[in-house]
Amino acid sequence: MIRRMEHDHQEWDRIVQEATTRAAARQEQLVEQLGDDVQYDWDLEQATITWSRAGQAFRTARLTLIGTVSLAESTWLWSWANDSLPPASVGDMPKVRQYGEAHGYPVLPWPSFNNHPGLVKEARVVSAAVLDATALWTDQSGDVVLHFLLHDLTGS
Repeated sequence: MIRRMEHDHQEWDRIVQEATTRAAARQEQLVEQLGDDVQYDWDLEQATITWSRAGQAFRTARLTLIGTVSLAESTWLWSWANDSLPPASVGDMPKVRQYGEAHGYPVLPWPSFNNHPGLVKEARVVSAAVLDATALWTDQSGDVVLHFLLHDLTGS
């Protein structure tokens, strides 16, 4: 018989709040650093993102795909549960699943769930905290919204 850990909702709320506070400060710093009039290009094979201004690259980061939201199906899929992704883009995301399993946090080890903006936000910020990400990034490609962690920012 598999014994499941009881979910402590108050503890989860505390973890989410701490992660949200941490992420907000880091996001603000990233926005300041990037400034206005910025373009970007990300590459899942290389697991990188590059920002440029007037055609000149000025900043790069390593990226990790947290997960995706299918707008057509209204579902979230963790990157660690998506076999079609390049391994470099998944990075250390299995550690987030393991963290959820070890602490009894249900959202983190579920391969997918219905797209609920609150749960997606919680999944994103807790992932950022678990993997000590520099910041978060979101982009849309067709009917898929991609949620990224950013690490190792370089450039000025």
